[in-house]
Amino acid sequence: MNKFRARLTFIFIALIGSSVLLAGIFMARMLQQSNIDSLKVNMERELRIIMTTVEWKASGFASMEERFQYFTGKALMLKQSADARVTFIQADGTVLGDSDSDPKGMENHSDREEIIAASRDGIGYATRFSSTLGRNMLYAALPVKAGDEKLGYLRLAMSLTEVEQSIRKVWLGLLSGLLVVFVLAGLISYRIAYGVTRPIELITSVAQQITDMNYKYRVKVSKKDEIGQLGIAINRMADSLQLQMNRILEDESRLKSVLENMISGVVMIDRDGNIVLLNRSAEEILGFSAPELLGKRFDQAKQQFEFTQLIQECIDSKAHIRDEMVFYFPTERILEINLNPISEVSAKWSGLLIVLHDITAVRRLERMRSEFVANVSHELKTPIAAVKGFAETLLAGALDDKETARSFLQIIFDESERLNRLIGDILELSKIESKRIPLHFSPVHLQSFIGNCLNVLRSQAMSKEIELQMSVPEDIYMEADEDRLRQILINLLSNGINYTPEGGKVSIRVEHMTGGSDAVESDKVRFTITDTGIGIPKKDIPRIFERFYRVDKARSRSSGGTGLGLSIVKHLVELHKGTIRVESEVGVGSKFIIEMPLIH
Repeated sequence: MNKFRARLTFIFIALIGSSVLLAGIFMARMLQQSNIDSLKVNMERELRIIMTTVEWKASGFASMEERFQYFTGKALMLKQSADARVTFIQADGTVLGDSDSDPKGMENHSDREEIIAASRDGIGYATRFSSTLGRNMLYAALPVKAGDEKLGYLRLAMSLTEVEQSIRKVWLGLLSGLLVVFVLAGLISYRIAYGVTRPIELITSVAQQITDMNYKYRVKVSKKDEIGQLGIAINRMADSLQLQMNRILEDESRLKSVLENMISGVVMIDRDGNIVLLNRSAEEILGFSAPELLGKRFDQAKQQFEFTQLIQECIDSKAHIRDEMVFYFPTERILEINLNPISEVSAKWSGLLIVLHDITAVRRLERMRSEFVANVSHELKTPIAAVKGFAETLLAGALDDKETARSFLQIIFDESERLNRLIGDILELSKIESKRIPLHFSPVHLQSFIGNCLNVLRSQAMSKEIELQMSVPEDIYMEADEDRLRQILINLLSNGINYTPEGGKVSIRVEHMTGGSDAVESDKVRFTITDTGIGIPKKDIPRIFERFYRVDKARSRSSGGTGLGLSIVKHLVELHKGTIRVESEVGVGSKFIIEMPLIH
């Protein structure tokens, strides 16, 4: 832009300087010509005056020498009055007299330009350098006639020194003025060029910033001329671009946020088969980070062969494909794979979008549901079969034997009770899992509360000579749903009694746990229920909280358990924002540890 400004300034100076220079040359030439024309008029007038005072007739002179003397004297006299060189020339070109030189030594003047012009036109002029005087001279000549007879020529010569000095002064003034004009023109031109180019420079700078995606820059518009209108247009364009870019960035941010927070994995493959997009869930599912896969072809991405084959099939068919596949890396899981071809507006195929859903948990839940239905059916079928069998036996005639009938009726009653407990536990578990049980928190004094729980179970423990122990601080309170907390503790204590041999021991210990800076958040209550029972094998510990899972199925059924107690306990503990874990050793006993917040 500075080069453009300098070029524009130079053009302005050149135009102004050329105009002034041409005008000065024309004026000098006009002045010179005017001075010369004025001299010519004066010289002609003086020539005619001199011509009347000179006698040209030859009869008055005895010899040529006298003629030389006469005309030379006249020339010298006239020079003083005319202030010019005076020359008398004979008709044949012989110089008769000259005011500035000896006529005898002067060459013939018939070939002089002014003499030839005077002979032809009646008056002649010539401007040339005088070798005799050493300067430029203006010559004027008039023919001298007597009737039709040409007697000679009278010539005046005036120096052009004054004219040249005058022209020189004009040139000096012209050059001085031209220099001043150049300086002023340069300043004015630069100012004009600056005024023209500076807004363009600013607009160009803003346009460059917009090109570099810096949309906050704007043109400062101070005038409403064409450049101002251009600046306004640039600002409007910048506003529009900034608005559009903000929308694009917002959409991009939303899309990125959606992709990054999707549970499903998303993979995009371009028309060349290269992986161009991979969200975080896809990285976790496939077991590779984005830098490891982006830019690589799908068949070179170290993926499972069946998955690669499925992608190739979709590329070949360009049709939607849905399939389920077991992946073994990084962990074993079941994936639902949706492959969707991507088409441009022109319906031209441009790539492939793959959506990966981890349905391992869904399939596990379906399996658990099936197992649950099968277990419920089995658990319901057993007491129902017993009731039906003994009822048929009684109807077949066993009623006649009162002792047998009483025994059968007791069995029918026990099985119906077991069936009632099973149905109750199933309904209870269903309510808990669907979170349809509201908890009513209230302060609970744990020492008296646990004492009451043990009293409820004391008769059951005494029947097996099992010792019940408790270790609870006297001053400890906690916020809990009293009914649900009782259900948790009685269930665990009852299990301990059921699976502890005669003469064993079941104990419960309560501890107040503190830690951290926020007492409300960190204060917890730990319940530890310990028995000296048969224990749980290590392989069964991870599954004991599953529905209907029994370690010893025969003994569990004989003890009257439904297989749902520990599952109910786990859900109730989690509703209290707590945790439960178990430690056990076969033949030594089990320990259930529950931790709950002191205050909700």
